[in-house]
Amino acid sequence: MRTSAISCLFLLLAAGCCGPKNSEPAYLDPSRPLEERVEDALARMTMEEKVALTHAQSKFSSGGVPRLGIPELWHTDGPHGIRPEVLWDEWEQAGWTNDSCTAYPCLENLAATWDRDLSLLYGKSIGEEARYRKKNVLLGPGVNMGRTPLNGRTFEYMGEDPYLASKMVVPYVKGVQSNGVAACVKHFAVNNQEVRRTKTSSNVDDRTMYEIYLPAFKAAVQEGGAWAIMGSYNLWNNQFNCHNERLLKDILKGEWGFDGIVVSDWGGCRDDDEAAANGLDIEMGTWVDPETEVDGASNLYNLYHLANPYLERLRDGRASQEELDDKARRVLRTIFRTSMSAEPHYGSFASPEHFAAGRKIAANGIVLLKNDGALPLQVPEGGRILLVGENAYKMMTVGGGSSSLKTKHESIPLDAFREAFEGKAEVCWERGYVGDTTTDYNRVVTGQDLSESRSQEQLLADAIAAARQADRVIFIGGLNKSKNQDKEGCDRLDITLPYGQNEIIEALAAVVPDLIVVNISGSPVAMPWASKVNAIVQSWYGGSESGHALADVLTGAVNPSGKLPFTVPMALSDGPLKTERQYPGIKEEGKTWWQEYYDEGVFIGYRWYSTQGIPVQYPFGFGLSYTTFELSDAKLSATAVKSGKEVTASVTVKNTGSVAGAEVVQLYVHDAESSVERPVRELKGFQKVYLEPGESARVSLTVKPEDLSFFDADAHSWVLEPGDFDILIGTSSEALPFDLPLTVR
Repeated sequence: MRTSAISCLFLLLAAGCCGPKNSEPAYLDPSRPLEERVEDALARMTMEEKVALTHAQSKFSSGGVPRLGIPELWHTDGPHGIRPEVLWDEWEQAGWTNDSCTAYPCLENLAATWDRDLSLLYGKSIGEEARYRKKNVLLGPGVNMGRTPLNGRTFEYMGEDPYLASKMVVPYVKGVQSNGVAACVKHFAVNNQEVRRTKTSSNVDDRTMYEIYLPAFKAAVQEGGAWAIMGSYNLWNNQFNCHNERLLKDILKGEWGFDGIVVSDWGGCRDDDEAAANGLDIEMGTWVDPETEVDGASNLYNLYHLANPYLERLRDGRASQEELDDKARRVLRTIFRTSMSAEPHYGSFASPEHFAAGRKIAANGIVLLKNDGALPLQVPEGGRILLVGENAYKMMTVGGGSSSLKTKHESIPLDAFREAFEGKAEVCWERGYVGDTTTDYNRVVTGQDLSESRSQEQLLADAIAAARQADRVIFIGGLNKSKNQDKEGCDRLDITLPYGQNEIIEALAAVVPDLIVVNISGSPVAMPWASKVNAIVQSWYGGSESGHALADVLTGAVNPSGKLPFTVPMALSDGPLKTERQYPGIKEEGKTWWQEYYDEGVFIGYRWYSTQGIPVQYPFGFGLSYTTFELSDAKLSATAVKSGKEVTASVTVKNTGSVAGAEVVQLYVHDAESSVERPVRELKGFQKVYLEPGESARVSLTVKPEDLSFFDADAHSWVLEPGDFDILIGTSSEALPFDLPLTVR
């Protein structure tokens, strides 16, 4: 009897009918609230384990907590594709054969679409590729402003306007993070040049910071919910941005309420005390002298500022446990949002759908700048099309710095045009000039042969001779990703086309009555020959499907709808940066770092040109179509509002042409009388609308109080002054036919 009772009791306990259930720790239970998981994990960790979360353990991973089954974070370069695998301690490629990704268009190309839906598609697609490759943090997108067209990384950013960048970055971030991958928005902040980027202080006043250089980051955090931010190499007001107290603690984590991680740019952390105290959460890529290592090369990461030096400060009281716990919480929060999230994510990689998405985005961002009837291409049956220029042949996904990619395939314009005109016309190519013959970067090789034995004189003569025999001639040139072009680590020297391309275009225009010029670049170039050619197309580094996207637009398979995300000036000297003090900076006695002063204030890009009345080649927001559009009946919901109230502007858009197409309605504001100097117009609304021939649509755009405000640095607040404003509606910063008066009481 007794034995039977004991057996029954044992069975009851085993079945869980008596006493507490055996359960997993809260941090391992994905059904528990995020913050509960974070606090549970934090309480179980030693100080050494917390510190291990805050610094790299390899070139692209930072530590986890192996004892507790919490994995490390794996970071990967974007923002245009998933970087090929590299060796544990080296930048060199690891030589994998299954890491060839989809290369997406450069972010300047994405910005040129002015299409939030395409930005969401971009983010979702690249996030799927990151998830498939088991990456937790995507190092992108970039939203630094186009202060100067010379910046070598302009192609990696989203234009010269903070409003455009703000509205385009949010869906990208949401798309990436829908896959359980953290978008790491970069480079925070005022990192607007590559020359001396690691030793220059960007000295910027608060009004300029809050109106121009911070809005896109703020939108990514507060509207996009970004889980990560990357600090920049430069200094802001003489403190390094990877541990800039005002930037990271006061603004990002204080004013904006950011709850994610701040990751240093690789090698951007420079000081033990500041790294510990000023808001940096994960230190990556710090350059350490191996000769100072005492425990062997495998422990080199222990010499990072947030490694052994941080532990020493914690042990002797120079660093606070509270600050360490804040860092650890943020890293744990990121891990639980990504690799240990409640919702499983699997992703996909180099799929037909991803290549199709890249092709669509690339084509929709191509900008038609001029067209005197030369486009779309019309070629007689059996005719001959001649492509001239190195960029018709050269692959562009390899090179340019950290955005260099190993893609599964890359379509070049020459092959894409031959495919489009197969059986209809012959497509020939003449190089015309020799620009960049490199075909590899970090052991990723394109396989192209770009060697050339002909002289420049012979190349030009051959191109002219071939042009005389062709029915249509298209010059495809521009920039590339070599030194002093569009490339990380160096800036351009001018906005003039390199390699003598202006002379080649002039020579071709003299013998070809309807020459088409395609400029492939990620930043503006001067076009002194614009009046001598029949058509001009601004194309971009379009990724895997770059050639196909260009052929789609030039043949009319896709009606161009891109709009410029930057101004194309007549000459570099027309711009707002007039002194060495402004760019690239000066050396001052008594100061360690180069000093650069943003004396132009809020007047960059079109804000400068329109306010000064300086003519430009092509204005911000400009772009043509193969159809025509008419805007009419523009109205405001009210002509006078009380301060703090919104107003709605609306306008009818009609496709008055014969083919389907898209137009971008743009809204700018002008403060008629202000106590501070303001640009004559500022973008504060846009909407892309797709219309069939003859179709009309009513577009509505909301003007909020903050859209009419300026930042008062003394009061540290946004100020909306009562008075008269103009709400300007049109299709570019210089084509604004509707001027609707608005009074703010």
